[in-house]
Amino acid sequence: MKSFVYEAMPSRVVFGENAIEHLPREIEQLGANRALVLSTPGRQELANDISQRLGARSVGIYPHAVMHVPIEVARKAHDEAMRLGADCIVAAGGGSTVGLGKAIALESGLPVLAIPTTYSGSEMTSIYGLTEAGLKRTGRDRRVLPRTVIYDPQLTTGLPVATSIASGFNAIAHAVEGLYAENANPITTLMAEEGIRALAQGMPEIAKNSRDPGGRSDCLYGAWLCGAVLGSSSMALHHKLCHVLGGTWNLPHAETHTVILPHAVAYNYAAAPEAMARIERAMKISEGTSNAAQGIFDLMKQLGAPVSLQQIGMKQEDLDRAASLVMEAPYYNPEPTTQAKIRGLLDNAFFGRRP
Repeated sequence: MKSFVYEAMPSRVVFGENAIEHLPREIEQLGANRALVLSTPGRQELANDISQRLGARSVGIYPHAVMHVPIEVARKAHDEAMRLGADCIVAAGGGSTVGLGKAIALESGLPVLAIPTTYSGSEMTSIYGLTEAGLKRTGRDRRVLPRTVIYDPQLTTGLPVATSIASGFNAIAHAVEGLYAENANPITTLMAEEGIRALAQGMPEIAKNSRDPGGRSDCLYGAWLCGAVLGSSSMALHHKLCHVLGGTWNLPHAETHTVILPHAVAYNYAAAPEAMARIERAMKISEGTSNAAQGIFDLMKQLGAPVSLQQIGMKQEDLDRAASLVMEAPYYNPEPTTQAKIRGLLDNAFFGRRP
């Protein structure tokens, strides 16, 4: 076995049906007494419920999280937390809300408790992102890693099927890139394969019955593992593409990851054979019927996920600029990148061609 370094992200995880009932105990364990609850405008009802559960330990809610964490939104949220004298942040929702909590933590050092309601996996990483003047900047800082994560599958049952599926593929993308990351290791590889398996098993169950407890539990479990992989691994071409497309053109986060995923896998297929074999095994792709890229694309179509950038608001005339922005500060990638090859990938993704 080759030498490796594995760096675990130190967070406390509470997983299970009705796990939300442990929230007061978990806030107390953090040593906090003045929690500010964050949400998007659409999840304000959940934020109100959480604030009520906390009682006197809540200083109020801030229901203004939006995609890609615009710097202006982050500054206003930080100022509100300081004005209220908050001593911790409770981020209830998906990646947008957790991302806003991280932005506050980056400036203030306040601890974050995350309650995920999607499969973004952001709650398991020290990665943050801020968008300013149309460009998304990402970084890693231990201060932003949520100290505690409460995973309650029941809180995801209201997530629409389409959003659930896109969020699930977003999670799979984290594990896929972890399998061929520059710092991949046997521990993250195990978690990645298991995370992909759980999501590939759970998403079809959700598509049949959006409130299926088994499917919801499988997907949340898979998202946890895939997020943990992302938290302990470096990123590659897939995430670079999605950061550019999301930050510059404000494309929907999970849907962008979904559309790009099979094309990024196809791009790297020959350069990362062991990773591809693990993806195919996790997804139960039979040898000779399709490969990892085709299997992912076919599952997307089967579950009604978006398959083209055109579907989610990208304009064809912007593809050249996107390829140029990707190459201005490229990430490590197993298959070397060139602007022409990236432009070809984007063209395939724009029209939704099967790899």
